[in-house]
Amino acid sequence: MSLHNAPSVSYPLGRSRFLGFFLLFGWLMAASVTLWWWHSAPPGDWRPLLGVLCCLLAGFVMSAGWRRSPVGQLQWDGTNWYWESEVYQASTELNAPVVALDLQSAMLLRLDNPAGAVWWLWAEGAALPERWLDMRRAVYAPRRPLHLQVSDAAQ
Repeated sequence: MSLHNAPSVSYPLGRSRFLGFFLLFGWLMAASVTLWWWHSAPPGDWRPLLGVLCCLLAGFVMSAGWRRSPVGQLQWDGTNWYWESEVYQASTELNAPVVALDLQSAMLLRLDNPAGAVWWLWAEGAALPERWLDMRRAVYAPRRPLHLQVSDAAQ
């Protein structure tokens, strides 16, 4: 029985437009309900104003979180996963990514490094269409057992 590794791939991850549109749509829905509440509330009621302030705060927090999401390259060399970005220029080794949600054209990945840091990032096919299938193969490919990796390296 021979196990084949997925091809080596380097794929850009970062601020997801899909996530940005999803957050914006959710915020617009909440804002419209809050504005309807304000419009239908009796004059002098302070609670809808509190709702508007909470909605504005939620929009600010969502926007700041989206803008601060990590941007970099996820790399698979055939054996190990690495993350490279402006902050991690020396290619930090990662555990194998876990696919939390697969929408075919986008995947939500959980990335863990051995030190315990966890990132949730979206990989989108539109970011690098010519390497998207390689990325999907690499994420879903079973890892070779350690004893096969060592014996292959000795040959």
